[in-house]
Amino acid sequence: MSQSSQVIGQFEGQDVLEVKLQGDGTEASITTFGAAIKDLQVDAPEGKRRVVLGFPSFEDQLANKSSHYGAVPGRVANRIAHGKFSLNDKQYQITLNEKNTHVCHGGIKGFGVRNWTIKKQSPTSVTLGYESPDGEEGFPGNLSAEVTYTITDKSTLRMDWTATTDQTTIVNLTSHAYYNLNGTSGVNTSQHSLLFEADHYTPVDDALIPTGEIAAVKGTPYDFRQSRAIQTDDDFHYDHNWVLRDHTGKLRRAAELVSSKKDIKMEIWTDQPGIQFFDGKPLNLKQAGHDGMEIKYRSGIALEPQIHPDAINQKNFPNTVLNPGETYKHHSELRFSRL
Repeated sequence: MSQSSQVIGQFEGQDVLEVKLQGDGTEASITTFGAAIKDLQVDAPEGKRRVVLGFPSFEDQLANKSSHYGAVPGRVANRIAHGKFSLNDKQYQITLNEKNTHVCHGGIKGFGVRNWTIKKQSPTSVTLGYESPDGEEGFPGNLSAEVTYTITDKSTLRMDWTATTDQTTIVNLTSHAYYNLNGTSGVNTSQHSLLFEADHYTPVDDALIPTGEIAAVKGTPYDFRQSRAIQTDDDFHYDHNWVLRDHTGKLRRAAELVSSKKDIKMEIWTDQPGIQFFDGKPLNLKQAGHDGMEIKYRSGIALEPQIHPDAINQKNFPNTVLNPGETYKHHSELRFSRL
């Protein structure tokens, strides 16, 4: 174990480690539990500013594990209707974990609540791996997954996911970080300005399962084609997937988020076809975050580049199927700048 790794707790008899990365004006802390971004500090007018929600202790991270603070959800991020799908004429049932009706983020013990292993690290980068056995949570195939976090020289946190399998299975990995570009001052994200490079979104039913429609955002509350403040109505709640322009799989800008003070900006660049936006309206935690921050109503928002929810059950959505001999790949970047 290098000097940049330290034990912060125990989970199921294993050491949970924290790795600290440093680069050009950016610092990140990554934990093996959930392969999670525990902390991310970027250049701001006052110096360094924390821009993701996290917890100073592993005990508090563990207490809130079901909400995936900074973690990598999987084997399939987001929702699968009734936890059911078919592959090669065989039916599969995933462990239900959302109101005992549907699956979200891989079941009861998905990747976000597993302790990953450090594969390699440097002062600016760390690679973590997780070996998911055949049948875990109901998914077929032995899956080898990795995520690499790298701080580049462009005030950027780069994230790369890969996975291979020995049986046909489904995979959809992402980062479930919650962002607040105001820092830990307690000012919520309602007046953050948000933009999506998307003309369409995927409508959902009352259980947040996609209907299968790909609908135009024009004339709806889902229109973020021009940068605007997030909050439009106290009663409105965003937990939806936007269909990004240009589905060729190349890296391109997906979203832009600007702090309430309009002093720092984050751009998300990705090669994924969609991005999920959760507005943090229901947040209400007992445990404080970094610097004693209370995590309450809209304290942070999740922006998750990904393949569309329930894609395995929607023929017109991009494909989440991974076959033996193939490699699942996902590349996203968080690019920060001062305004």
